[in-house]
Amino acid sequence: MNATTSKGDTTTPNVKKAAARKKSTAPKKAASKKAATNSSAPSAGTNKPPPSPVNISAEERWRMVATAAYHRAEKRGFEPGHEVEDWLAAEREIDAVLKPR
Repeated sequence: MNATTSKGDTTTPNVKKAAARKKSTAPKKAASKKAATNSSAPSAGTNKPPPSPVNISAEERWRMVATAAYHRAEKRGFEPGHEVEDWLAAEREIDAVLKPR
């Protein structure tokens, strides 16, 4: 009988070594699989959400622009004469947010 096998054990030493290697590599495969699934997530420190298609109505866009223009005017103290400037700047801001990446 071989010194590496015990009484009643019919498994050869090479088969045992192969089984031991499989067991030892199992956690590594699981870890690499987990890392691969997390790699598609945004990295820490970025504040950008993942890109997604935006589908809103023209009325919804108008409301968003109006709200943004109002907040711009409010920051300026509602000084008259800048309404068109506020509206155009708000349109650019909202369009940039809604633009699919």
